[in-house]
Amino acid sequence: MERQQILDQVTDIFRDVLDNDDITLTDATTARDVEDWDSLNHIQLVVGIEKHFKIRFTAKEIHSWQNVGELVDSVAAKL
Repeated sequence: MERQQILDQVTDIFRDVLDNDDITLTDATTARDVEDWDSLNHIQLVVGIEKHFKIRFTAKEIHSWQNVGELVDSVAAKL
């Protein structure tokens, strides 16, 4: 799967979990850039991504992400 496809699918998951169809993610997007992306929703986002891609992240991986690009890189590395 190409990286852009992963980003597009992650964007769809964000839109669904946060109930906001206006969300547009880039590699540089952080939680500060997305309304309602708080610690509780972060967990729901991670679980949604794990279920969608049928992968699992370690706590260390999750804590290491500084932006959406790093999250997408983690997904790509597991596929």
